[in-house]
Amino acid sequence: MLDGSASYNVASGRNRKASESALESPKYKPQLHIVLHQPEIPPNTGAIGRTCVALQAKLWLIKPLGFEITEKTLRRAGLDYWQHLEWETAENWDDFLDKRQPNNMWLFSRFATKSYLDVTYSDQDTLIFGCETAGLPKTISDQHPDSLLRIPTHANVRSINLSSAVAVAGFEATRQIGSPF
Repeated sequence: MLDGSASYNVASGRNRKASESALESPKYKPQLHIVLHQPEIPPNTGAIGRTCVALQAKLWLIKPLGFEITEKTLRRAGLDYWQHLEWETAENWDDFLDKRQPNNMWLFSRFATKSYLDVTYSDQDTLIFGCETAGLPKTISDQHPDSLLRIPTHANVRSINLSSAVAVAGFEATRQIGSPF
């Protein structure tokens, strides 16, 4: 048990009290949706989950994942904020699109030419990030060329850590939208 009083339903991302059915109401109403396409490194996902709680954003994990989502692995990865997080998994990209049906998507890629600072973010935007080793698949980025964004870095740096990228983009989007807290 994550908090000692509730069991954790890893499939739904919900806590379940012994005397209640799964909690139906969300923990918070997200302003943003953060999507990790096939994340590989549990501590990165843990840090991103913590950032999502701080931003009151919903985290989407698109499978396959490079790790299992179990109580033990959540603790090992430092995901001590997981019980406060609104999150959901999708079996693949198409399943995510069916579940989320995003209006405004921003896809982050080191190959993009437009800066993440050159767009206007809105409530309910979806920020999409690829896996740590390969980034977003070309099949996805090619479908959305006008939505590709980059976080500018010095030429000596290929890219920044995934959890850092999510934090940079997420806090800028939240700043533009207006903080919910």
